[in-house]
Amino acid sequence: MRPDQGVSEAMYRPPAFREDRLDILHDAIRAHPLGTLITGGPSGLIANVLPFSLRADPGGDVLRAHLAKANEQIVDLRAGTPALVMFQGPQAYVSPSWYPTKQDHGKVVPTWNYVIVQAWGTPAIIDDSKWVLDQIGELTAAHESERPEPWNVTDAPETFIAAQLKGIVGLELPIERIKGKWKTSQNQPEPNRLGVIDGLRRDGHHALADAVSAQATGR
Repeated sequence: MRPDQGVSEAMYRPPAFREDRLDILHDAIRAHPLGTLITGGPSGLIANVLPFSLRADPGGDVLRAHLAKANEQIVDLRAGTPALVMFQGPQAYVSPSWYPTKQDHGKVVPTWNYVIVQAWGTPAIIDDSKWVLDQIGELTAAHESERPEPWNVTDAPETFIAAQLKGIVGLELPIERIKGKWKTSQNQPEPNRLGVIDGLRRDGHHALADAVSAQATGR
């Protein structure tokens, strides 16, 4: 798994907005794990949102999830259809009024700042209840660990969990390509970036303000 070299971009990424550092991309996936799974197989274009867990390993990074057996996308997934998973990070409208340069020349327009990670691979459907249970436990632990009283799969009756597992299958996607796009005002002069940070915070978009600030300082 690697960032693209000599491969079509598949996502418009001006140089200023490109993000290919794996640690940053992985952190974004873990912070925003609800990914959109997109396939274009015999059934046509299909997209479903699924919560993913990420396993980063020297032997290859893997996305794992589970979905209902009744989900029609499974037909194409079983056929070995390549897939794209898109993770949407913080995003918000950017007002031209936040730019100090508006007062100087007025040559400013609205835009939208956002964080996106896209990962490609060929998923496999896993018909193994133990694998699915492990993935659910992994996903649950990641989101319950900071709670005062974390919920665990074993807190539910065993027969209830077994019945739930009968209706779902696992999905494993080895990541073949991954890339990110951080559109966080990198193309603006410093006074405008500071204005965007302040405006985003006032509007309650603190995570995106942090992303703009991190890009400005090169994190």
